[in-house]
Amino acid sequence: MQTYAIRTGVQFLDKRYREYPLTIHDLPVEEKPREKLISQGPEALSIRELLAVVLTTGTTKEDVIEMSNRLIRDYGEKSILAERKAERLSTDMDIPIVKACQIVATGELGRRLYDKVESGFTTIRTAKDVYEYLQDMRNLPKEHLRGLYLNSHNRIIRDEVISIGTVNSNMIHPREVFRPAIECNASAIVLAHNHPSGESTPSAEDIEITSQIVQAGKILGISVLDHLIITKQTFVSVNANY
Repeated sequence: MQTYAIRTGVQFLDKRYREYPLTIHDLPVEEKPREKLISQGPEALSIRELLAVVLTTGTTKEDVIEMSNRLIRDYGEKSILAERKAERLSTDMDIPIVKACQIVATGELGRRLYDKVESGFTTIRTAKDVYEYLQDMRNLPKEHLRGLYLNSHNRIIRDEVISIGTVNSNMIHPREVFRPAIECNASAIVLAHNHPSGESTPSAEDIEITSQIVQAGKILGISVLDHLIITKQTFVSVNANY
């Protein structure tokens, strides 16, 4: 498998069946997220339970447990904590803006602490590394376009949800891809988006968009190392198809 190489110093001029939703009132006291955190510590809680603690309450339409389960299921564990735009999260997930702000603030706290420990950075050298890192994208019901922004040592310094919805030229513009790269001074980018249908073959639109972004990266001096299509069972590199 080809290893990613970052060149430095180079400049260029669905609808699903729903059962009765489990609510916080259905849980024994010791299994409620907040009580469980107090008695067993945060390490005993799942991501969904921790998110329920952050959100505190649900809405008139949705209990906090049901909301947490839906957000993780539809947005993905890493995607939701990587989201920086509260308004987009609120709109896409149909949750109050206050709760979207709580989630975005929690993710930002984690990033700031994480960024202080460089040894904790994930290193990406191959397409398989990307696929393993983005496991949470495999079962998402909607298409997500993610950008992994790397430093000159192939370490992820930023993980960004660029868009949600069908990846096409009407929705994706190079400026949306490269803005985070410029903000975090990234040396390279790896893009990935999922195909919920399970079809891994790149579309003509996938190939066209990838080509445009690669060319834009050359002008900016930021390498686009790869663009992966991710399905539940496998992955394919779009780069090999244009």
